[in-house]
Amino acid sequence: MSDSRAAVPGYGGAELAAWLDRLERLHPKAIELGLERVGAVAERMGLRFDCTVFVVAGTNGKGSTCAMLESILLAAGFRVGLYSSPHLVHFNERARIDGVAVEDAPIVAALEEVEAARGDISLTYFEFTTLALARILSRAGLDAVVLEVGLGGRLDAVNLFDADCAIVTSIDVDHVQWLGDSREAIGLEKAHVFRPGRPAICSDPQPPASLLAHAEAIGADLWLFGRDFNYAGDRQQWSYAGRTHRRNSLAYPALRGANQLLNAAGALAALDALRTVLPVPQHAVRQGLAQVELAGRFQVMPGRPAVVLDVAHNPHAAAHLATNLEQMGFFPTTWAVFGAMGDKDLDGIIAAMDPVVNHWITVSLPGDRAASGEELAARLRANGIGVEGDRHSVTVVATPLDGLLTALGAVRDADRIVVFGSFLTVADVLGRWRR
Repeated sequence: MSDSRAAVPGYGGAELAAWLDRLERLHPKAIELGLERVGAVAERMGLRFDCTVFVVAGTNGKGSTCAMLESILLAAGFRVGLYSSPHLVHFNERARIDGVAVEDAPIVAALEEVEAARGDISLTYFEFTTLALARILSRAGLDAVVLEVGLGGRLDAVNLFDADCAIVTSIDVDHVQWLGDSREAIGLEKAHVFRPGRPAICSDPQPPASLLAHAEAIGADLWLFGRDFNYAGDRQQWSYAGRTHRRNSLAYPALRGANQLLNAAGALAALDALRTVLPVPQHAVRQGLAQVELAGRFQVMPGRPAVVLDVAHNPHAAAHLATNLEQMGFFPTTWAVFGAMGDKDLDGIIAAMDPVVNHWITVSLPGDRAASGEELAARLRANGIGVEGDRHSVTVVATPLDGLLTALGAVRDADRIVVFGSFLTVADVLGRWRR
């Protein structure tokens, strides 16, 4: 076991860590949606992109879609930047240029530039760092930049930038205190990344009426899954069909999971829509999908017993995770290391995962929003799990890494462990554990 959070040359140094620690305390609220404050600072900075801009929003599937776009465009020979959040181990993961994470020194310089521009305007951690990383990418001489929305769309800092092509992936109920408590309300929030007259891709098979209405109202060029693009596949290969292009005999993406073809189809639709600006040959699609990587999305660690890491943190994502686990094959016993935020639909997550889990280990995460291991265990028992006469067991330990080590001490080589529930749950394991 080693600690990969230890400083890597160019990454994770003390100066950047001090900046990030300060930014966590700078604004009175951890999350405060709205473009007025962050937009004023961006204007002072003269912040804009002189390249093709993709913006990706959605409840689940954003990270995978962004990673596929990046990988395919790189394989096609373009110079590509990617902004995503949150990170898992190093903050530097949030910005990549040509597939390489940006080092500390330019991040610190960009943070200093934001600080000089903001004056007396207070910014959240997300707003401050989004401006800094966007500044770095804006000066990198890129052909294309892929920007992942943090929360929602309409009032997210990423929506400062006009998308040449916007993608909305899946839409489900999450972050209800900020986005609303229905798919219609949330779909409308996410639809605001669309721009008039520009390609607007929706890869959700059942888009809310609110999204359709907003796209029509602003005159966006709406591409809908099942109408304007689709996919088909068998056990060996799959194919994509868009308005004008087909891509046949494709190997499955390197990212695991039954839902990844939907994400891949959305990415290919975006490239199809901008084919005259960023022409992508078939070999680049094949290479990009074969080489794409994204930590914490149904990530199966090498060795035995099988250890699966997944950041699934809402019922929609948990249902996909359960399906993917069922399709892995037979494992006598599955242990779940479960850590989550207290404001999530915990009962929904538990219901999705209950059929595939035999033993639960609940853990605590840092931060005021996090549920404690004891609280998660109480929710499991309230759902009839781990009570007298039930087939499950429920154990409470301190941290995700402690949970994994507890499971490893109890399982057989033929068994399986799944670590899930939050980015923080997976991050603790990725950052501190090695077989």
